[in-house]
Amino acid sequence: MSITKRFDVTGKVAIITGSSKGIGLSIAKGLAENGAKVVISSRKQDAVDTIAKELNEAGFDAVGIACHIGDPDQCEALINKTIEKFGRIDILVNNAAINPYYGPLEDTDSEVFDKIMNVNVKAPWLLSNLAQPHMKTQGGGSIINISSVEGIHPGFNLGLYSVSKAAMIMLSKNQAKEWGRYGIRSNAVCPGLVKTKLSEALWSNDKLAAGYKAVVPLRRIAVPDELAGIVMLLASDAGSYMTGGEYAVDGGYLISG
Repeated sequence: MSITKRFDVTGKVAIITGSSKGIGLSIAKGLAENGAKVVISSRKQDAVDTIAKELNEAGFDAVGIACHIGDPDQCEALINKTIEKFGRIDILVNNAAINPYYGPLEDTDSEVFDKIMNVNVKAPWLLSNLAQPHMKTQGGGSIINISSVEGIHPGFNLGLYSVSKAAMIMLSKNQAKEWGRYGIRSNAVCPGLVKTKLSEALWSNDKLAAGYKAVVPLRRIAVPDELAGIVMLLASDAGSYMTGGEYAVDGGYLISG
């Protein structure tokens, strides 16, 4: 098989959470362009239907299934509806996340803690557990957990978010170790600062943005499409021997000192 062909995911079924916009949307488009049948998922049905319609009109195979990943019943429904529609799950991209608080650790409360951990950690754990039996039955699959450089190197005022993203990295490693025998791979992708709605409070702040760009070797902030490439690698046979890894897409942030 040629190297180019190894990136082909034709016939594979991919679920991407938080894929009606931002990084998730770029990943969904990339997988669709490479041949996958994609499940667009976020909280609102009209939002996922809009994206699915655009992809289908462009000649791709997509369906929108709304899911608030903080609700276990909706997570289970997302997996079940995907199986009903496509009969299999080959790729699960746990991308949806929240960060409702920016500030010192000591100023947070247990309600904020629970909300962040429920969406950023528990939901990816649960969705992966629900997808695992289907991947196991078909002889393999790829789980891609979208973490953050904040899960590797702590910044200021993002403490609970950093804790949740560090947990995602370790979740990926444990999934890889336990499920590799079934042909299931799991990896964590760790973006730096990307121009998305989630991080708007950071990149829209001129002082913060200027400070970031002055430190990062590539001297700029990423756009969502720059995250799609690493996911194409990890989702496809091109990354067939990659599991348990953490991959930074950060413009050099982690080596910036």
